[in-house]
Parts: sequence; C-alpha cells; structure tokens
Amino acid sequence: MFAKRQSALAAAAGAPPRARGPVMPMNALRTLARKPPVLVGAAGLFLLAAAALFLVVLGDPRAGAPSARVSLKRPAAAQTPAPTGFDAFSMGAMDLYQDLTGTADDGLGEAASGEALITLPDGATIAGGAPVAAPRHAASPLPAAPISGLSQPGPNGALPTIAPDGRTPAVAYARPFRSNGRPRVALIVGGLGLNAVTTRAAIERLPPEVTLSFVPYAEGLQGWIDLARAQGHEVLIEIPMEPTGYPDTVDPGPQTLLAASTPDEIQARMTWLLGRATGYFGVTNYLGDRFAPSDAGMNAFLAVLRQRGLAFLDDGSMRRRPGAFARASADRIVDETQTPAAIMGQLNALEAAAKTRGQALGTGFSYPVTVEAAARWTAGLEARGLQLAPASAIAARPGR
Repeated sequence: MFAKRQSALAAAAGAPPRARGPVMPMNALRTLARKPPVLVGAAGLFLLAAAALFLVVLGDPRAGAPSARVSLKRPAAAQTPAPTGFDAFSMGAMDLYQDLTGTADDGLGEAASGEALITLPDGATIAGGAPVAAPRHAASPLPAAPISGLSQPGPNGALPTIAPDGRTPAVAYARPFRSNGRPRVALIVGGLGLNAVTTRAAIERLPPEVTLSFVPYAEGLQGWIDLARAQGHEVLIEIPMEPTGYPDTVDPGPQTLLAASTPDEIQARMTWLLGRATGYFGVTNYLGDRFAPSDAGMNAFLAVLRQRGLAFLDDGSMRRRPGAFARASADRIVDETQTPAAIMGQLNALEAAAKTRGQALGTGFSYPVTVEAAARWTAGLEARGLQLAPASAIAARPGR
C-alpha cells in the first residue's frame, strides 16, 4: 500500500498541472485587448484598484487634519427684566449727572476739583459726580378708579361726570391735603406714559405729593394711572393744543384742539381724549400757544371741563383764561434748560416765590434729569421750612 501510494505521488509530481476550466488561447486575448472599449474599462479598473491600494497602505489622507463639530442650534435669548424706575435713576445709572456744569454768573454753584456743585436754598451743595440717593417712597395709595358715580359711558370709553350728589372728579380724584401753615410748593411732572422707564421712575422716585401728568396717546394708559394712584400720586391728562408751526414743524397728534375748530369739533375731540382713562382730577395743556388766543376754542374747551367737574392747570401760558371747575397756572417751567444746575436753579426760585406769596406751582417734563433733580430737591423741602403740596391744593375754585 505504502509503495503504491509513493510511486503514484512521484508520478504526479513530475506531470504538468491539470487545467480546471476552459482556457482562452493567448492569440484571442491579444485580439480582445486591442479593442477600445476594453482598453477604457481596463484603465478604469486599474485606477480603482490603485486608489484602494493607496487607502489600504496609507490610510485616510484627511485623518491627520484638525476637525471640529459646531452646533448650529441657537440658544434661547435670556429674558432680561425691564428695569424699574428706581434702578434706572439710582447708583448713577444712565450718567444723568455726567454733564453738570455751571457758569460763574449763574448763581447756582461753583466748580470744585473739576466737579460742578448744585447749591440748595439752605446752603447745602450736591457734587456732580456722586449721586445723592433720594429714597424710594412708601406707597400712600389713593382710592382705585373709577369711583362710583363719577363716570358715565362714552363712545370711546367712560367719561368723567359730576355725581348726582354733587361730588366731582376734581375733588374725589385729588390727593387729600392738609396745610400745616408753612408756604406750600407744588410740582407737576408731565409727558408720562410713553416711556416705561421714565414713567416708572417718576412714579417711584418722586414723593406722592408730586402731581403726575399723562399723555392721552400712551399705550396702557389706564394701567399707568392705576399704578400712579396706587403709589399715591394724583393724576392729570394732557390735552394737545395747536402750537405755532402746526402741523408742518410741530404736530401734537390727531386729536389736537385747533384754533379754527367749531365748538362741536372741540366737544368731539375732548370726548375722545377724556374717554381714554379714568382716575384723573383734571387736565393740563400740551403746547397750545396758537390755540390759547382763540376765544371760541378756549371757551368751548373750558365749558366741557365745567360740565364734567374737572380742574384745568396750565403751564403758565394761559393764566388769563378763567374757567373750568378749578383753575391754576404754573409760576414757572423748571426744565426749559435741561441741565441739573439750571433745573435746580428754577426749583430754588419756585421756593422763593412760595415764601413770598405763600404758595407756588411749577411744572416740568419727565426728562430723566428733571425727575432726578426733583427727587433730590423735594427730599429737603421740609427742613427748609416749606410744605410740598399736590397741585390740586393750589387750584382755586370759583366762589371760594
């Protein structure tokens, strides 16, 4: 057995290998290789094979390059709470006193170490670079509006009216006041409701005795009036009146009272303006140097106020116009020049007028610098022998 197997293996080793399938003759291969389609296909296969070999031997050619993944999902913006009025005007916010300047002849102060000084009537000074913190005043709330019996339905909202028992908005919505025998001084700060920060600042930073005046076009007007009254401020509504240059250079809005308006037109516009909110004891003018000389216009305007039991307190430009349920005119506008030194000078002059005549009324706009100056000024009035009064306490009623 073993000898037979060995001889068989030896014989097989010397024999040529057997073919395992059909073999194409060499001549046929040469003929096929000369055809163009075959050449192109072969070249493509060669390139693919070369690329595969390159990747196997060398690896990914970009494997060594630096790479990074970036998330394209935008994070939600953080909700920043709106600043309160106290935040906006304390701790030197908004650089309100960065431009304190005075001149040698203005009598308001003198520069020291590069900082202007504001001189108060008692001789104290306020340095321009260091804010003096006027306190946030505790709420001294007034009755919520509307008070029963003092309004009636109107085409655009509730309108003020005299109650059947004789109560009037001019009295019911005014801040109560009791004189202590000292000279009284009052201040109206207006232009409120359009800017949330300055409106909150006036409500929070100023004493409750300071009267606040709101723009009738303001969004959320009733909410602002409610907030002011909750803090203790009595409230006025501003009535836009035709100024010189209307409407080309100055336009107080679509409900402006015009000098050429008929009494019916005045009535219609007043109905819209007075129907914007409730809780105000009277109105004040916004501009109006062209409307004021109009007898027909002013008479129609004042007649509406008398019929509805409202007070009228003007900025000093209409003091010769009697009428309305209660009436007063400002002795001066305190911020025609919008610098702290100039405003404080006007407030000091208001004090002097009150000491001379027993009372005085000032008015100003809700510029940040006005609010801050007024907050500082009112803080020392009692120590200087004066009583801060709401503007309604200055208004006189006919026959009283």
